[in-house]
Amino acid sequence: MESKFPLFIVTGASGSGKTYVIKELRRLMPDFDIFDPDSLIEFIGHDWEKMRNIWLRVARNISENGRMTIICGTMMPWDIEKCADFPFFKHVYYLNLHCDEETREKRLRERNWAEEEIQNHKNFAKRLLEIADEVYNPPMPTIDTTVTDVTEVASRIKEWVHQYA
Repeated sequence: MESKFPLFIVTGASGSGKTYVIKELRRLMPDFDIFDPDSLIEFIGHDWEKMRNIWLRVARNISENGRMTIICGTMMPWDIEKCADFPFFKHVYYLNLHCDEETREKRLRERNWAEEEIQNHKNFAKRLLEIADEVYNPPMPTIDTTVTDVTEVASRIKEWVHQYA
C-alpha cells in the first residue's frame, strides 16, 4: 500500500547545520514529525543501512497516522531506495544544507574531528553540489548555512516542504 504522503530529507555533509536546525523546525512546523537519525547511533552504532531502514519504518508509521516526516540527516537517494519501506512513500524529496569550507572546518574542529575526516566531508559537500541537478528528482535545492540565521534556514525549509506537502 502506497502512502498518500511524501517523505522529506534535509541532507548535507557533516557540519552543515542539520542537527542545529531541528529545534527551530519543530517550533515552526508542529504538524510535522522531525528527526535527527544520528540520535540512534548510541543504540545501534554506525550500521547506516539499519539506521535508514529504521527511520523509514518510523516515517511510514507516522504517515499511516496521517502526519508527515522530515528527517534531518545525511542520506542519499540510492541508499534510501534500497530501504524496505521506500515504495510506501508517494515521493522522497531532498534538500541540501551547505556551508563554506572554512565554516565547515571550524564546526568539525569544535567536535574534535580528525583532519582526514574534515577533508572527506569538505569533498562530500562539494560532490553534493555537483550532483544536485543530476541524481535528484526534482533537482535538490541548497540552502547556505554559512551566515544564515537558523530561523531563516528553518523558514526556507518550511517553504520548500510546503510546495510538495
